[in-house]
Amino acid sequence: MRDGVPEELKPKVVIIRTAGTNCDYETRFALEKVGASVDLIHINQLVKEKGLLDLYQMAVLPGGFTYGDDIAAGKVLANQLRYHLLEDLLRFVAEEKLIVGICNGFQVLVKMGLLPGMSGLHASRGELEQTFTLTYNDSNKFEDRWVYVKAFSNKSVFIEKDTILYIPVAHAEGKFIERDEETLDLLFQSGQIVFKYVDKEGNESGYPWNPNGSVGNIAGVCDPTGRILGIMPHPERYIEPTQHPRWTREGLKDEGDGMVIFRRAVDYMREKMWKEKRVVGKR
Repeated sequence: MRDGVPEELKPKVVIIRTAGTNCDYETRFALEKVGASVDLIHINQLVKEKGLLDLYQMAVLPGGFTYGDDIAAGKVLANQLRYHLLEDLLRFVAEEKLIVGICNGFQVLVKMGLLPGMSGLHASRGELEQTFTLTYNDSNKFEDRWVYVKAFSNKSVFIEKDTILYIPVAHAEGKFIERDEETLDLLFQSGQIVFKYVDKEGNESGYPWNPNGSVGNIAGVCDPTGRILGIMPHPERYIEPTQHPRWTREGLKDEGDGMVIFRRAVDYMREKMWKEKRVVGKR
């Protein structure tokens, strides 16, 4: 028991890691801080132990440089998930569980076709297609800076519309671009564009506010259900108030801006646990 809450009453989260993952511990810290029970599990173990993923209510693909981004950022892990765990992941989403991809994890979800997922989450392997990608920044360099992002949709369970977060980015391939104009138009119409890069007044703006040149200033998207989120900046890197780069001059907030995403995820899982418990109790 930690934080006075029995482990069996905490929502269970799996952080999927592999060679090159390097933000798993920060992500676990954030989730545990808001009351989740978190396990770090290597992709090979999930592939070997079929059904292991079913034990969890949320799966996280954290930031890092999986497999050194040797082919393209996130592509190797995307193929592993698609060809070894796709059925498990589709069942996971069908059961109204949550999936989050941060930075490299966002790249993985996009390149395996789970995001934006407009071709259908219950599609067969052959039908689950990649319609967008995350590619090299317009600056042609690794961007390591703090940015503002604003929520432009209420579709995602992870954030409320008009919320502005100040969180860091750290990537070389964060430019979100479309396969064609038709798919981009559909994405705008669907409300699946969750986060956009903005300036400190909340207005869409170019570089350096948009650090990579993403089309439409897109910084994060969700699937049609709102339960799968991909976000390029790192909310797990601004959890404690003292992580803000100007806290000594501007004062401390109660908590870092990134906490809201993790707290809303845990609140969603708790509510779902409570509803399922009530249903079972009525039988």
